[in-house]
Amino acid sequence: MRGSAAPTSPGAWDARSEALLGAPALTPHADGSLEPRPTEETVDAPSAGIAPAPSVTPAPAPSAAPSPASRTAPAAAASRARRGNADPVKVLMHRHQELCARAVDPLEIAAGLEAQGFTDRTAARFRHRDVFSLAEELYARVPRGIESAPPTVSAAPRSDAWVLAVLTPGAAAALTGIGLAVTHGPLRLAVGAAGALLLAGALLFAVRRGPLRAPDGAAPPAVRVWTLWLLAYAVAGDGLLAQVLSGGPDGPWDLAPGPLLGLALAVAPAAWCAQLFANRARRRIADSRGLADFAAGVRPLLLGTVTLQLLALTVLLGLTGFSSGALALGALLLFARLLTVHGFPETAAAALAAASAAEALALASVFAARVPAPGFDALAAPVRAVVDTWGPGAVPTLVCGAAALGLLAHATGSLVRASAHTP
Repeated sequence: MRGSAAPTSPGAWDARSEALLGAPALTPHADGSLEPRPTEETVDAPSAGIAPAPSVTPAPAPSAAPSPASRTAPAAAASRARRGNADPVKVLMHRHQELCARAVDPLEIAAGLEAQGFTDRTAARFRHRDVFSLAEELYARVPRGIESAPPTVSAAPRSDAWVLAVLTPGAAAALTGIGLAVTHGPLRLAVGAAGALLLAGALLFAVRRGPLRAPDGAAPPAVRVWTLWLLAYAVAGDGLLAQVLSGGPDGPWDLAPGPLLGLALAVAPAAWCAQLFANRARRRIADSRGLADFAAGVRPLLLGTVTLQLLALTVLLGLTGFSSGALALGALLLFARLLTVHGFPETAAAALAAASAAEALALASVFAARVPAPGFDALAAPVRAVVDTWGPGAVPTLVCGAAALGLLAHATGSLVRASAHTP
């Protein structure tokens, strides 16, 4: 026998059998092509009784046509190689091209990714340990034009402008208080009305500049109305409520301009505390290596800033006329402005609207109790019980205090995110 391909039937070898035995075997290569395999052993001499065939030159074996599987095998292997060696950061870079191109620093990219739901666990899928390192690579790899240096000459006047702007509410309130103290009769009423308009304009001027300035269009217009209502109640609400509960009002009721003066003077330290919080939070990002680390560092900073402002407000109210309701209102306005400045105006507006509605409802319930109908007298029972126990100042204290605590709880979760500190 000459191998497995040799015929087993007796008779002489024909030329085709000799050619098949002489051709090397076809072996598949890794790329799917078929090439002849070199023979590993020499064919033995023919056994006895079998005549050798005439010497015939072996014809070349016909080339086999590649099968569809052999053609698709290299493409599939190349596709697997591309998928295995793909750059996931490059895919993310193309997906967020606009965010990366307009970012002025890696912080803005990290904040944008966090706002879209990225976490440190998500960053691990892109071969990074946290969102900040992923943002740094995106910032470094995205091409951008030559950025002009920030103007240093105009920075100082801008800083001086907002510093002066936040002092105007206190100055307006002080001038109004002096005018009310030295006037009487109709002139005093005119001075009070003019002072109220002056103070409202000064407040708008102060919150449109510096660290208290909200992004354009962030605050709903109705927020101004609710803020003015809360300030007006701080001046005249307690006296009006006391007269309504006693059957009045029978004439002009007592006003309390002292707490309003303290609140107006507290605008300046509130702006400085907001600036301190924003600067320290942005500086904290450079030292943080993860979202959890950043939140753990910013949360005590937020609480410390709030405590500092409340201490300053307490001192100012002690000098002008302390009121627990004014202190609670100052905390509410501070939290609402911080949330508005850092991108959460809806929550701040809802809290201010709820506090205004609660104070208006307290007055309306007392008036509604005078309706001569069964059951209406019970509407004023809660307000009367609160006033009889703690005085008329307890109503704004409870209302504004509850709203301020709600905003503080929200701020400790939202203002500690990197996305809340984008430039």
